[in-house]
Amino acid sequence: MTAEITSPKLRIRIVFGEDEMIGPGKAELLERIARTGSIAAAGRDMGMSYKRAWMLVDTLNGMFSGPVVVSTRGGPKGGGAHLTDLGQQVLDLYRAFEEASARAGEAELAGLRALLRDIPDGK
Repeated sequence: MTAEITSPKLRIRIVFGEDEMIGPGKAELLERIARTGSIAAAGRDMGMSYKRAWMLVDTLNGMFSGPVVVSTRGGPKGGGAHLTDLGQQVLDLYRAFEEASARAGEAELAGLRALLRDIPDGK
């Protein structure tokens, strides 16, 4: 049995400054916040602590010209979180950049894939 070779995938991190960056993890967190309406639930879905999810959101909110996520505290009616228009724009631009980069580097990725070692019997 030979190891299955899958298509290469890019994992792009865009660094704006020492502590200011966006990459696949933060993008996924934003997508999950949009889907679940909760920072805690989004973090849980990703296997990260509530504190870690909040820290990432706080970092993102401080990076851009306005907040990318807004939240309301829990209480009798419950709390929640959602992406702002800016947050959705940041996420859309990041995902578009990923797609454009993958298309632009298709030939090089295929070349690298062709050079991968085939591992017989999964060894």
